[in-house]
Amino acid sequence: MSEPTHPELDALIAVMARLRGEDGCAWDREQTHESLLKYLIEESHEFIDAVESGDRTHMVEELGDVLYQVLFHADLGSADPDSPFTIEDVARVAREKMVGRHPHVFGDVTADTADEVVANWEKWKAAEKPERTSAFEGLPKGLPALALADKVIGKLNESPTPSELVTEKTTEDDLGDLLVAIVASARANGLDAEQSLRAAVRRVIADAER
Repeated sequence: MSEPTHPELDALIAVMARLRGEDGCAWDREQTHESLLKYLIEESHEFIDAVESGDRTHMVEELGDVLYQVLFHADLGSADPDSPFTIEDVARVAREKMVGRHPHVFGDVTADTADEVVANWEKWKAAEKPERTSAFEGLPKGLPALALADKVIGKLNESPTPSELVTEKTTEDDLGDLLVAIVASARANGLDAEQSLRAAVRRVIADAER
């Protein structure tokens, strides 16, 4: 069997090389990892919008933009004089990580249901990075406050006391309306809901690590 090929992916990589080359685009040549971060965030959110809209054509376009950002960062990485890395290094690390986190597929661990996989996920991740002393190490602190709160609570041995405003009968629409109302109330009273939640999450982490 012949090795799988990805001609369009290879062609896109070639476009990147041309744009970043000496006779390419001045703007592309001047970019850094730091200057591109806002575009990675923007393109990721545009892909989320495409998924939520159900527009498959839009999904392909926006996912392509995210892919291009990945290739851009990899190309920048390859040009670093001190610690270079390439898109092949990125792919290798991702492959090794996914194989390591799926011992039920690539090894002899048994996890036949999605719930069993989730229950073992943190254990498999911890085995990869034994140097980490806290369950919260590695969490991207730049996540939006709600997403960060969800991640942190998922790692707690004991969750904070739930609000009585949300019950088993609460739907996602109900929850969304409630969250909007809380943000509106915060805004009306001169409070920043994002920063307030982020500060509360920091307190939860500090309490959990005592």
